[in-house]
Amino acid sequence: MKHELYLGIDGGGSKCKARLELANGELLGEGIAGPANPVHDAELAFDSIASAGRDALVNAGFSANDLSKVNAVLGLAGVNIPKYYHLIEAWKHPFKQRFVTTDLHVACLGAHGGHEGAIVITGTGSSAFACVAGKQQLLGGHGFPLGDKAGGAWLGWRAIGLVLDSFDGLLPQSDFVRDVCNTLQVGSADDLVTKALRFLPKDYATLAPVVIKAAAAQDALAIGIMQEGADYLQQLIDRLRERQPERISVIGGLANRWLEWLPDSTKSLLKSPLCSPEYGAVALAKQMFKES
Repeated sequence: MKHELYLGIDGGGSKCKARLELANGELLGEGIAGPANPVHDAELAFDSIASAGRDALVNAGFSANDLSKVNAVLGLAGVNIPKYYHLIEAWKHPFKQRFVTTDLHVACLGAHGGHEGAIVITGTGSSAFACVAGKQQLLGGHGFPLGDKAGGAWLGWRAIGLVLDSFDGLLPQSDFVRDVCNTLQVGSADDLVTKALRFLPKDYATLAPVVIKAAAAQDALAIGIMQEGADYLQQLIDRLRERQPERISVIGGLANRWLEWLPDSTKSLLKSPLCSPEYGAVALAKQMFKES
């Protein structure tokens, strides 16, 4: 091939996205595939990574078989756990060269246009990450229910706990409590517990909009949940600031919702994310595998 090809992979628990570029930054093609978190299913993760890469190649006008000519960075959920990092490292991958790092690392690089910085991520889960002077630091990211405070799953979990207290007569009934019950289509504590026993994080997260809406309507219980989450995010931001990153961004599906709960003094310190995680991955690929 006349020019080197660089591929950035952002692989999470629900989807895997790929970005293919030349060394000069020209975007050639993008791809998407299924889940790519090796903690949940390693073989599925391998398939999704390769599939997203092939999709990007085909969309760029290349053959799907050209993966063997691609320099790839794989930014994956779960590889912050050594067992799963080594699992990915041992994979007989289809690429010319590949480098494995966390999805947080590439998300951070993407948020800051390919440069170092710090991020707080809040979507279904939550975590914080900094990369300053080549040194990385991860805060949180322990997974629900052990962690992920201020994530969508945590919001739903907190809401269900309060609804159960209401059923027990420890808290008053309210529009918030009724909205949670209506959303889940339950009418008693037994109904709620029976349904929630099978919940995955994404199921709890379906209640996040209910909590956010109730807080906006000045429900005291919902406000308490949101304030607790905002206080946690503030603590994460304060810890990140100790590393003195040039930029800090809050990213993820709930980012804009949480910004409303942070003090103005904190919001003034935060910068809007510049690019996507897969952009960060391909930027790292070009750093790692420079054309000789």
